[in-house]
Amino acid sequence: MSLSLVQSRALLGLEAASVTVEVHLANGLPSFTLVGLADVEVKEARERVRSAIQNAGLDFPNNKKIVVNLAPADLPKDSGRFDLPIALGILAASGQVDAAQLAGHEFAGELSLSGHLRPVRGALAMALALHSRDIATRLALPTESAREAALVPSSEVYGARHLLDVVRRFWPAGAAEPPEGEPGEDGWALLKPEACAHIQKYPDLADVKGQSAAKRALEIAAAGGHSLLMVGPPGSGKSMLAQRFAGLLPPMTVDEALESAAVSSLAGCFGVEKWGVRPTCAPHHSASAVALVGGGSPPRPGEISLAHHGVLFLDEFPEFQRAALEALREPLETGTITISRAARRSEFPARFQLIAAMNPCPCGFAGSPLKACRCTPDQIARYQGRLSGPLLDRIDLHVEVPAIPAHELLTAPPGEGTPGIRKRAEAARERAIARQGQPNQALHGTQIDLHAGLDDAGRRFMQTAATKLGWSARSTHRALKVARTIADLAGSPQVLAAHVAEAVQYRRALHNAA
Repeated sequence: MSLSLVQSRALLGLEAASVTVEVHLANGLPSFTLVGLADVEVKEARERVRSAIQNAGLDFPNNKKIVVNLAPADLPKDSGRFDLPIALGILAASGQVDAAQLAGHEFAGELSLSGHLRPVRGALAMALALHSRDIATRLALPTESAREAALVPSSEVYGARHLLDVVRRFWPAGAAEPPEGEPGEDGWALLKPEACAHIQKYPDLADVKGQSAAKRALEIAAAGGHSLLMVGPPGSGKSMLAQRFAGLLPPMTVDEALESAAVSSLAGCFGVEKWGVRPTCAPHHSASAVALVGGGSPPRPGEISLAHHGVLFLDEFPEFQRAALEALREPLETGTITISRAARRSEFPARFQLIAAMNPCPCGFAGSPLKACRCTPDQIARYQGRLSGPLLDRIDLHVEVPAIPAHELLTAPPGEGTPGIRKRAEAARERAIARQGQPNQALHGTQIDLHAGLDDAGRRFMQTAATKLGWSARSTHRALKVARTIADLAGSPQVLAAHVAEAVQYRRALHNAA
């Protein structure tokens, strides 16, 4: 048979669109043509496939005109993931592989010149796309990639280390024995989900001495899913607090772990040991807007998507580019980011918790009792003015993190550890979900009036505070949601004036904050 069809997948965001690799062998001048909107690394597959087939001891049809089409033709294809399906298509078209047996399988893998299979990015995203669409098919991948894909429930994933491992599986019945592989190779194997029961270790909050107000703010943020801005002088512990925040969040559900792992796999940075661990992404303040929100051609996920169901920590908050910070506004509201280009549109999940840290002024010591500030009021206003009002509006909690005196740092006992705080935060979150089906931060519109209702004293307090502080409607609603979380932590069915008073205090850390 001179025509063969092999199924594979192209990565376009998290969609993992289906691709049919069509291979035709014909008489004519010997050539190897690859068409179908293939990127440079895909076109380079011609030399990799030729060498891999020959070095595996198989016959490459050098005397034929070979045409490989990657359909559909208008879908961009990149990376070396199509090496394996192209090689199988050539072998099937030349009769060295049973083409009928290839039906019901999908293949992806990069080939080395010796025929060994190299892992590809996005393997878990491929398996998740099949699972979410209820597509019953078998995935054949390099062993390292297959371990990722096998984490998806009810998936049927096979791993192989060499091209010959795959060829033997589809060798025609009655044909001569295929070439021998390397001794000790595991060959073709059905991979089952690995037991991911390893202990998820996070840094302990007990390492941070003092800072009871900041720890309380972290507890509220973890209980309600709120974003947090910490303001304080250098060395006060802002980074230590932020790096320990993920340990306060509840364990990931299977669906959350799958979504987070799929995005990491798409970026090529997932490992099985990271399964079920909430990510903490901390990009440098020199990061561009594209690095934060994603982009490129084809679009790749940015830091906000890599932090999906985890924490995005932005240290030196005002030092980020203005465009990069403003690009965070929509994802903070919607939990997704849509990257639109002239030829393609991709959507990535971005439901992260923002933890930001900044100094109160350019020198960093405004209001510090340990060191005098040398900045003028105008310099302080300009520095804090780098953060726009609309962006600050979308950050629920603003808390001051004062410097710790040396004697307190040396003599104070360790603070409360992560397990106790996490237990309270989980209990409060469970109360919110039992009441309204979602964390307090996700409440919108009439849901706020229904579930964050105030008593008379609390309503009067909120009205007075919003009027005197000049809050926008968004700031008022966010303070209400924080007050609802504080009430949940206290086990109160209603939001009282004391809860509102504490919530108000968490929006006054900056002089120009709304």
